[in-house]
Amino acid sequence: MSPENPTPRVDGRRPDEQRPIRVTPDIAKFAGGSCLIEIGDTRVMCTATVDNQIPGWLRGQGRGWVTAEYAMLPCSTPQRTVRDANRRQPAARSTEIQRLIGRSLRAVTDLKKLGERQIVVDCDVLQADGGTRTASITGAFIAMVLAMRAEIAANRMSRILVTDFCAGTSVGIVEGRPVLDLNYLEDSQAETDMNVVMSGAGGLIEIQGTAETAPFSEGQLHEMLALAKIGIDQLIQIQKDVLQVDSFAR
Repeated sequence: MSPENPTPRVDGRRPDEQRPIRVTPDIAKFAGGSCLIEIGDTRVMCTATVDNQIPGWLRGQGRGWVTAEYAMLPCSTPQRTVRDANRRQPAARSTEIQRLIGRSLRAVTDLKKLGERQIVVDCDVLQADGGTRTASITGAFIAMVLAMRAEIAANRMSRILVTDFCAGTSVGIVEGRPVLDLNYLEDSQAETDMNVVMSGAGGLIEIQGTAETAPFSEGQLHEMLALAKIGIDQLIQIQKDVLQVDSFAR
């Protein structure tokens, strides 16, 4: 096929095409904010809770914190996943991912104006088909804003205390070409696997990239980042549509 009509990927998508995306807000009755985010066959339930308890090392500093917990539910993968609660220690992968989610959300949260409060985000993977960590970040942002709105409605917060949108996506090199939003099959066969988190203004929050088989070039890095921006721009537009807001007051 010609460069204008490249060979389709394993699921028929173009290199710059994301899987179908669907976000359902307010799915958990008792959460401050919640949503179900579906990207292809990946489904993650995200909830957010505002808590007056903060980590001990933050007390007296007049600023807040955002933290996250991440878990793969037992039947989210073809082979049953053991619950973290039943392990002798938390899975290293879960710990690494929840730290990534927390860092990403803190980058766009006004922690000083949050005061001595903590926002706890829970991301539970119901079904995994690649990109669970970036789907978690994208959905967690929505859940966090919805939780802040609930605090405003209860007169416990004056406004939404985020400075910008935040979303993440995966990119990689599969069969020699950069592609956007890898599913599990592509991820397992990728020559390079990368996760990118960006703000609504296009600022880079985190890049996690690994050459799985051979080093990738600087040119390929730029191509992957350009694809990531295409995908993240689309995800942020979905966030705007779900939240019915285009920007946040500073």
